[in-house]
Amino acid sequence: MDISELQKERYQYKPKLPNSLLGEVSSISVEKGAPTDSISDRQALKEIFKHTYGKPLIEFKSGQNDSLLAALKVAVILSGGQAPGGHNVIAGLYDGLKKGNPASMLYGYLGGPGGLLQNKTIELTKDIIDKYRNTGGFDIIGSGRTKIETEEQFATSLENAKKLGLNAIVIIGGDDSNTNAALLAEYFIDKGSSIQVIGCPKTIDGDLKNEHIETSFGFDTACKTYSELIGNIGRDANSAKKYWHFIKLMGRAASHIALECALQTQPNICIISEEVEEKKYSLKQVVEEICNSIIKRAENGEDFGLILIPEGLVEFIPEMKQLIGELNDIMSLKQKEFSKSTSLDSSISLLEKDLSTGSYALIKSLPADIASQLLMDRDPHGNVQVSRIETEKLLMEMTEIRLEELKKEGKYKGKFSSLGHFFGYEGRCAFPSNFDADYCYSLGYSAFVLIASGLTGYISSVRNLSKDANDWIAGGVPLTMMMNLEQRHGSKKPVIKKALVDLKGAPFKSFTGSREVWAVKTSYLCPGAIQYYGPANICDYGTKTLYLEQQP
Repeated sequence: MDISELQKERYQYKPKLPNSLLGEVSSISVEKGAPTDSISDRQALKEIFKHTYGKPLIEFKSGQNDSLLAALKVAVILSGGQAPGGHNVIAGLYDGLKKGNPASMLYGYLGGPGGLLQNKTIELTKDIIDKYRNTGGFDIIGSGRTKIETEEQFATSLENAKKLGLNAIVIIGGDDSNTNAALLAEYFIDKGSSIQVIGCPKTIDGDLKNEHIETSFGFDTACKTYSELIGNIGRDANSAKKYWHFIKLMGRAASHIALECALQTQPNICIISEEVEEKKYSLKQVVEEICNSIIKRAENGEDFGLILIPEGLVEFIPEMKQLIGELNDIMSLKQKEFSKSTSLDSSISLLEKDLSTGSYALIKSLPADIASQLLMDRDPHGNVQVSRIETEKLLMEMTEIRLEELKKEGKYKGKFSSLGHFFGYEGRCAFPSNFDADYCYSLGYSAFVLIASGLTGYISSVRNLSKDANDWIAGGVPLTMMMNLEQRHGSKKPVIKKALVDLKGAPFKSFTGSREVWAVKTSYLCPGAIQYYGPANICDYGTKTLYLEQQP
């Protein structure tokens, strides 16, 4: 495998660990807190998780713990989309296992949860691990999005884990993947197996977080990668002085990435989906907010700007959410009719009798390419594929139309030219920042301690992340503690609740305290590339979101 000079240097980086994980392995003791409860639906979840509900919080302290010296066989699964730092989780897990007992073995299931079902494995040796330390991507074993949900799949998972002689499985993933981890842990116990299951919190979207999971890994690196690009565009916009840049950012279910990038780069406008939903903004109102900034900046002779847009915005605009819901229902019932449709007009005419009056008027008012995207083939669950909707182009076109109307009314005298961007995959496999490299390594090492201590149904946790790494607090959180019941495919299912942007939280308040100035005045920051070598306040600093949330 060819490698860059930077990669050679990154191989040499030694990730930092919390003090509680330093020193001899047998000196890490496990301190158990009080029994825990789920965030809601407690009685129902007690019934579903009869063996694993109510477990205590875990914190690692100094003390004797000879159980960490046992020889173990562990397998790891990468699940879902890539996030910077995944390789370091595996490296931390591997190093912990080998430090505990050189006879311990680590396997990787290839291609995600599907590898567990198909029993496709590879033994992860030192030679393999050393080629991936501190690097981005999930290519060490690959990832996948297979969901383990049927009785047959659970049984196959247990059978294959037994064949390998495993003591434990570690699932590295987001909220759905860690929900799967909780269900597997419960199933294994119910079937009399001692095989443990531990999760690790991964998603660049930042929506797997709570009091005990302060951030998901990869969020820091992804936001810094996007912010570098946004800062570059801001500098270009202020140089060329002729384009409004509409920048869509990953984050379907929450706007954490957009908010963090706004705090780092200070764009003219950043739309926060959660605020749009709370204020019940229509699509026209969102466009009007954009136009207000454009008009004021034009009055100052500045016909350029930056607008940040969360990927999932359309699902947070109440009228668009209603339209999408109606389309999902209608199109599932009229699949044959829509498959025969030869044009957009004929497809829309099929909807006239079934759509509500407001939804029909809305889809008729949308630009043709956006309306077509709403009528595309559905995902496997029958829902519109929101990631394929070019929201940035929708807002660009509607803004241009509205500005033309305002120009005719004599309310706008500027020049409007726009360019669209989507930053998504650019951030998922970047070289992890020092923060993510350290955080992920600590998560992996903590997963080892949880396993060696005989625990199951936990997610690896490292807290106090705004402090120096030696002051981080490592431990584990019961997966059931983060759950509620949600309607999925016609029935209530246990799910780890996604964390949305807190509109009363310090990060959002910091943003709203400045956005009126940013909307008019050119205030762009250019944070530059991720720094790996130099002063700690530049190289090891986490996200602004994290520091604002943990400020006194």
